[in-house]
Amino acid sequence: MAEASIVALVPVSTYDQSEVDRAVHTGMRLLGGIGQFVRPEEKILLKPNLLTHAVPQKAITTHPAVLSAVVKLLQEEGCHHLSYGDSPGSPTTNPKKVAAVSGLDEAAQALNIPLGDFDHGRTVSFPEGRSARSFCLCNAVTDCDALINLCKMKTHALERITGAVKNMYGCILGVNKAAGHARHPSSETFADMLCDLHRCVRPRLHIMDGITAMEGNGPSSGTPTAMNVLLFSADAVALDSVFSALVALDPATVPTCTMGQEQGIGVYDWDKITVRTPEGDLSVQEAAAKYGKPEFDVYRGEMKKHLLSKLMPLLPFLQDRPKADMKKCVACGICEEACPVEGKAVHSGKGKKAVYDYKKCIRCYCCQEMCPAKAIEVYHHPLKKLFE
Repeated sequence: MAEASIVALVPVSTYDQSEVDRAVHTGMRLLGGIGQFVRPEEKILLKPNLLTHAVPQKAITTHPAVLSAVVKLLQEEGCHHLSYGDSPGSPTTNPKKVAAVSGLDEAAQALNIPLGDFDHGRTVSFPEGRSARSFCLCNAVTDCDALINLCKMKTHALERITGAVKNMYGCILGVNKAAGHARHPSSETFADMLCDLHRCVRPRLHIMDGITAMEGNGPSSGTPTAMNVLLFSADAVALDSVFSALVALDPATVPTCTMGQEQGIGVYDWDKITVRTPEGDLSVQEAAAKYGKPEFDVYRGEMKKHLLSKLMPLLPFLQDRPKADMKKCVACGICEEACPVEGKAVHSGKGKKAVYDYKKCIRCYCCQEMCPAKAIEVYHHPLKKLFE
């Protein structure tokens, strides 16, 4: 019988630096130590979530206390060839400016950790990919020997949640992320591509910041909510599966989990995962009962696929779609900028509020993801419940 994937769970209820330091040390001890994953002589890239300009309190980006704790642990173990960074969601957003607003730049500078090159990149061939045979990766990613994924616990319009697997998309350079959405518009094909990317980049370790998570209209317009945990694993899929369990979401409905298991990058089946805590090992179900939040606001609805294929040509109005609240829209034009569709499926800016052309819209929700005014939500038609 194959060994279970291990996900370490450490409860921590504050971003007080000393408490986060303690929690990170505990989590890595539960996994056997940081030396199981990296060596001192290697160039190590720390890859947080830096989606957009946001202060830590908004729970959009990885908290600087988590980055600091991981850096200090690595330095204690003799690892000094460190850098950090991410490619933000908008192709015109400067990574350094996002890092500064998020507090990560200040935290990194205090520990003499440079920001990696996320402004330039190169195409890397990946012929064994199922959905993608090449990726344009940021130079910081291709130049490192080992990548540690510092993801954030959040909801996501397209994939239900964004966790360890989804956070790898920030390895893609700038405008190429929008092109990826256009080439892989459905949640399943996009997740399949993400799993190809995971196999290409081969991150060594995943640490999820779930002290304050985001529920509701994530990944940037949702509501911060206390989950009071840090999660650690070498298995990105298992980590996301435990995240799902903690919020009463079936991982079999999370495309990055199902595609990740299909591609062999990890397991989402709860009976193949052990949750290791400071008090001892738990099953996933036991961990969810002890540390979870079943009322967590995440979309759990599902349309039967065979009904979708039959009904959608006749009832296109049943499809989920992005919808702008005209009272909240500030006509900034960022939704149009983020849209990856040629000719744009949404138009806004210069005083004109967001207007959609749903015949062009591919339901990638890039507009919703990047809206700074929290004006765009995913509309679920009430009649869909009849077909679930």
